[in-house]
Amino acid sequence: MAYVANYAETAPDRAEIDALPGSLLIEFGVDWCPHCQGAQPFIKAALGGNEFRHIKVEDGPGRRLGRTFRVKLWPTLILMRDGQEIGRVVRPTSTGEISELLAG
Repeated sequence: MAYVANYAETAPDRAEIDALPGSLLIEFGVDWCPHCQGAQPFIKAALGGNEFRHIKVEDGPGRRLGRTFRVKLWPTLILMRDGQEIGRVVRPTSTGEISELLAG
């Protein structure tokens, strides 16, 4: 799966995320966030040739999935492998930061 352009308003629950096999990049943010908008070219470039599953989840008050991951700033990118968090990047400012995360 490739880069996903928009944040989903409905999120899977944590048990679904934890049960997914293989590598998964979860991105928390909102479409109107300037930090999120600024990071999109870097995220798209880093995901370019990779086979990572990419899920973009709208975060904010009342959004439980982000709280289970203790997301505080947007965008937050979390790399999961077989249901375990491998690493995260908060407010990335370069493709290199994301590529390094994905290499983890």
